[in-house]
Order: sequence, then structure tokens, then C-alpha cells
Amino acid sequence: MWWQTKRQWGVLVGAVIVGIIGAVCQAAVPFVLGRAIDGGLEHGLSPSLLRWCLILAGIGAVSLFTGAFGHRLDVVNWLRASLNTSQLIGHHVTRTGSAITRELPTGEVVATVASDALRLGEIYAQAARLLGGIVTYILVAVVLLQSSVSLGVAVLIGLPVVAGVLALLVRPLQRRQALQREAAGRLTTLGADTVSGLRILRGIGGEEVFAGRYREQSQKVRAAGTAVAQTQSTLDALQTLLPGLFLAGVVWYGAHLALAGEITPGQLVTFYGYAAYLTQPLRAATQAVQSGTRAVVASRKVIKVLQVTHDVPDTGTETAPPAGSELVDSDSGLVAHPGQLLAVVSADPDASAEILARMARQHDRVEPGEQAGSVDQDDQAEQAGEVRWGERRLTDVPLAQVRERIVLSEATPALFTGPLTEELDTREQADRADLEAALATSDAGDVLDSIPDGLDGTMTEKGRSLSGGQRQRVSLARALLTEAEILLLVEPTSAVDAHTEARIAGNLTRARAGRTTVVVSASPLVLDQVDEVAFVSGGRVEVRGGHRDLLEMAEAGHPGALAYRNVVSRATAEQEVAR
Repeated sequence: MWWQTKRQWGVLVGAVIVGIIGAVCQAAVPFVLGRAIDGGLEHGLSPSLLRWCLILAGIGAVSLFTGAFGHRLDVVNWLRASLNTSQLIGHHVTRTGSAITRELPTGEVVATVASDALRLGEIYAQAARLLGGIVTYILVAVVLLQSSVSLGVAVLIGLPVVAGVLALLVRPLQRRQALQREAAGRLTTLGADTVSGLRILRGIGGEEVFAGRYREQSQKVRAAGTAVAQTQSTLDALQTLLPGLFLAGVVWYGAHLALAGEITPGQLVTFYGYAAYLTQPLRAATQAVQSGTRAVVASRKVIKVLQVTHDVPDTGTETAPPAGSELVDSDSGLVAHPGQLLAVVSADPDASAEILARMARQHDRVEPGEQAGSVDQDDQAEQAGEVRWGERRLTDVPLAQVRERIVLSEATPALFTGPLTEELDTREQADRADLEAALATSDAGDVLDSIPDGLDGTMTEKGRSLSGGQRQRVSLARALLTEAEILLLVEPTSAVDAHTEARIAGNLTRARAGRTTVVVSASPLVLDQVDEVAFVSGGRVEVRGGHRDLLEMAEAGHPGALAYRNVVSRATAEQEVAR
């Protein structure tokens, strides 16, 4: 919260100044009104009465301006704090990668952005009214004590007593809000998990089970919300009842003083006005306490998300190797030579994908019982399988340089809502001709027909309006547009038909000529187009060569080539069935 305060101190100070001016103007109304009444009773319609009336009108005009402008500043403070918090969480989530989903449920992260960020912003919207109320309370205290010590003490002590009684409900309210927030986070997580696995659930007949779990959790959220509402309603009722009783007491006591001649009728009106007015700072303080309790609960949730650390710490201090350096994974023995289009084949596609993820340094392999970042730099490379990039260990190169020059496109692409051009050109370096060329290379021209306004259109959330093959080809076009020195592609054509796959393979060979490209695929249509194939078995490269060369070696009885042919043949049969 202090970090956010420093980021918006200018607009926050402006709101506080305007809030104090507005509060002082409102506090001046009872004083001016009392003077006007006393002057009118004593001198009738006189210049003195006219002067106080004009002063009252001026105060009203200033109050009108500060009220409108102050409200605008309060909203700006609220939105800026909420948006900055949401952006901070979003940026942190993108930097932590898969570590965030291992540490926290997805619903918890979503609830932090959708709910906690807004709750955190509320305290900044309340700041001006709270500080303005404190300043005017001090000013009113001076005025009241100068007019009547006994009545002034009654007003100035009575209101804090009322506030103290109301504050007794704050702690149970905060506790119940925290429980309700926890239950809501679990409900969001359960809903997200159910939606993401809906197709699988239908296949195994598990919809009713998950619907029952969701129903049960939603009832817990309802019960927690009811508990919060009960405490909140009690607090709201007391906010009206206690100040009302206090005002009745002030009027009764002040009337006795007026009858006794200790105060004037105008002063009685002033005391009543101040007693009534001071309920506003009291209400502002109570609301600020409520917002503060919600903000504390929200900030703890935000901090919990921000405490998740990336499982790939940025420990690199050496400059990246020159262009044209080979990339070597010592764990598997896979070598990506400069300018080569290399295919990686394995009986387990996940094993091949794991090698590419390691070569892109998407994660470091950490031994059980150790946390990411808990090992020193010398041990890190060994644990990560010591991927070498030219003469450098990959862990010795700053992550920013690795991400700039080595790009990994995974098998299940993530697409986001927004303009198609922004979805494709993630590095903001391509013109329209480049975008069209990348779509042509990935054979994604039909995507432009599926999106209204084509290249100028908007991508729906997760690309839901596109087929699986179209989403895959958009992802491939996006990867190509990075112009990466080393491009690592995992199953880029697994969801397209044979004719499309053949065209993409040929286009990819031409588009990436002279640059290093590694593709995980067992499709002969792709393998026939690459420069070399590496067959991985048991986590190690067992045999390398051209696709046709490996098939000839299989005919000659080479064990590794025989295993390779079996994998390729099985993949071909599975593709034929799928198509």
C-alpha cells in the first residue's frame, strides 16, 4: 500500500488538499449560520446580516466546486490504485511463468485481480475525506471550546466514544470478510477448473460430481457472505442510531444552556450544526476503517501472489554469444547447429518438448526438496542439464537476451483477446506486409475469413471463434514474426490436415532458411522437409540423419533407426485415423 501511495502521491495530495478545503467550508456553515442568526435577532435586516449571508453563499459556491472536483480526484485515485495493482499482478504472473500455477490456484489469482485490486483502491478514494475530517475536527474543537467549555467537551468527547463503540465491530467484520474472500477464491478456482475440463468431464460422466462440488462451495460462499452482511448491517444501523441519540442529547443540553443565558440562540444553532456535521467525519472515519480492513485483507492476498518467485531466476551476468552459435543440451546430447532445420522425434512427444523447454530455459530442473533460486549459480547449470550456447552456459546469459534470441512456441498456444495485429506482432516490429507474409507461411489465410474485418479485426478470448488448427497456425505465425535467431517449435502442425501440413512444412523451410529452427514432430510430411532428424530414446539422442537415410538404416537393421521407423509409422497411422 505504501508502494502504491508513492506511485500516485501527486493526485493523492491534490485530492487531500481539495478534501480539506471542502471539509473546512462545510464546517464553517454552522459558525456563519449562528453568527447570522444572532446578528439578525439583535439588529434585524442589517448590513451585518447581509454580509454573513453573502459569506454563506460564497462558502456554498466553494463547497460546490470542491465537491465536484474532489469526487473526480477520489475516483481517479481509486481507479489508478486498482489498475496499477492489477497491472502489477499481471506483469508478475507473466514473469513467474508456470510457477504461479504450482503455488496458487488459478481462481485465487483471478480473484486477486477481479476483486482485491478494487478493494485496495478504495482506501485511496477515502483518504481525502478522512484527512479532511480530521483537520475540521480540530478546527471545530477550538471553536466549540471558545464558545462553551462544557458543551464543547460533551461534543468532542461524545463523538469519539460513539466511534469507539462502532470500532468494536470492525475486527469481527474483518475476520468474516477474510473468510468470505477465501471461500470466494476457492469457488472461482473450482469454476475455472470445471470449465477448463468440461469436455473431459462429459466424456467420463463426471459433470454431476463437479456440479455438486460447485453447488456445495457456492453455498459456503453464500453463508460467509450472509455472515459479513449481518455484521455490516449492524454496523450501518449503529452508524445511524448512535449519532442520532448523541445529537438529541446535544440539543437537550444546549437548550438548557440557552435558557440559562450561558449561550446565545445562534450559538445553540452552531453547536447543533457542529454536532450534526461532525457525524460526517465520524462516518468518513468509519468508512475508512471498513475500507482499510478490506484493503488489508486484499493487500495480503496481493502480496501472496507477488511472493511467488520465478522458477528460472535471472542469474546471467555474461554477454550472449555471437550470432551463429550452436545450442547444445548436454542432458540429451541434442545439438542445434547454426542455420539448420532440425526435427526431434521421440516415442514420447513430451520428452522431446521437455528438451526444447530446457534449451529455451523455460524452467530449471530443481532437485526434490529444493526451491527455485535456492541453489547457487555454479550448481544451477548442472541441475538444468547444462545447456550450452556457443561458449556460454545458458544460465550465465541474462534472461532478457535469452528471450530475445531464443523463442519457444509450445504445442498448446495461448491466444488473448485484442486486435489480431497485436496478437501476431508481439514485438511491435512488423508492418502489414510482414504480417501477411507470416500468415501465408503458416497457411493461415482462412483465419482472416473467420475474423470480422480480417487483419484489422479483433481476436476473441482464447481464439474461441477459431478451430484448433487455426489457433495453431496463428500461433506459428506469431512465432515466425519474432524473427528469432533460434526458433523452437513443439508440434506446430498436429491439428491440421495432411495437405495443409505439407504446405506449412515447405513454407517453413523457405521462411527459416539460414536460421536455426528445431521442430518437435513425428509427421513424415514434416520430417521429409527438414535438414536432419534426431531420434530421442530414454532421454538421449540415439541416432541422427535425414528422414530417408534413417528409413534406409532401418531396412539394414540399425536398432535406433528401427525404433525411429516404428514411431514414425505409428504417428502416421494415428494421423490417418484422426483425419
